[in-house]
Amino acid sequence: MFQRAQALLLVAEGHTLAQAAHVTGLSRPTVYFWLKRYVQQRRVEALHDGPRRGRPPAADCIGPEQILLELSSPPSDWGYSTHTWTVALLAGHLERRYGCPINPRTLRRRMKAMGLRWKRPRYVFSEKAPHLPQKKERLSVG
Repeated sequence: MFQRAQALLLVAEGHTLAQAAHVTGLSRPTVYFWLKRYVQQRRVEALHDGPRRGRPPAADCIGPEQILLELSSPPSDWGYSTHTWTVALLAGHLERRYGCPINPRTLRRRMKAMGLRWKRPRYVFSEKAPHLPQKKERLSVG
């Protein structure tokens, strides 16, 4: 909006459309369009962008509440043969559960916006049983 207002101010000061376009970095037809719109409405609000169609939101039925709800229980509770969620597994699960397709990249982006971080699981190795050397000793004797 600043470029538009600057271009209109330059034209009001007596500069040509080409000069205003060069200074602001806009094209000459663009400066003419915004000048015409301002003259018609005589309001600064006329320089704002109007609503655009754009791309519809992906998986709009899956929000933060659904993601957190599904993350609250391990995948093994849902019959999966793993104990940790992966992005792909969670995306497939959400799609089946809510009937709304969601891409793993979209899910990862939403989780990041929620402040969640996806890390690889860290496996904890347990220490050997203290009586293990005794068992091995009995096996090797004899």
